[in-house]
Amino acid sequence: MRHVLVLGGTAEARELAGVLVAMGTVRVTSSLAGRVAAPRLPQGAVRIGGFGGTEGMTRWLRDHSVDALVDATHPFAETISAHAAEAAAHTGVPLLALRRPGWTPGPGDRWHPAASLAQAAEMLPGIASRVFLTTGRTGLAAFAGLDDLWFLVRSVDPPEGAVPRRMEVLLDRGPYTVEGERAVLREHRIGVVVTKDSGGAATAAKLVAAREAGLPVVVVRRPRGVAGVEVAEDVERAARWVRERMG
Repeated sequence: MRHVLVLGGTAEARELAGVLVAMGTVRVTSSLAGRVAAPRLPQGAVRIGGFGGTEGMTRWLRDHSVDALVDATHPFAETISAHAAEAAAHTGVPLLALRRPGWTPGPGDRWHPAASLAQAAEMLPGIASRVFLTTGRTGLAAFAGLDDLWFLVRSVDPPEGAVPRRMEVLLDRGPYTVEGERAVLREHRIGVVVTKDSGGAATAAKLVAAREAGLPVVVVRRPRGVAGVEVAEDVERAARWVRERMG
């Protein structure tokens, strides 16, 4: 039976694994980074942990006779995506990137684009003093020196490393509702929202709530994908790509 490796951790990766398992004609392994203490597991076989860079992934693809590779990681997971492209090139394994489209501003949105977390941090003192930081628990060091600001940090697991001095942590996991996001903004008297351009519906409710409240949103632009890698924007197209390569 042909073998498909899905680099996962996203909702799309879990959905794709379920679709491929239901086909009954391919063997599916999903790989999770292991950064979340209790991840939502997809259907099929699951491995957790890193590969050990490009060399380790190349070896894994060969040792486990992988016939197709789907990179369905988070749009900001630059390192693993680069390793996947290099390993696919070394082994000749077909590679597809499954990337949900990014968000686009609409009427009433007050978005401030930032090229990085560091640039987002530089922008905040001129915008508001109470910040809803929804960029996850990694990268908080970029905001650690902003002692005049107060942060509400939302993440699945508790933050580690350098963090803002004036901070409250909200442990929660999406998908979120507009009603719930309205309550968060109101109860914590939020003046600005900071988010990565993750795309998708699971965490988009905060953008609607911010628009309704007239709040500015600092949006960190997603990195460019790896050049030369084919991209599918939804699970249906990704599943079709796998079927075509499985014969």
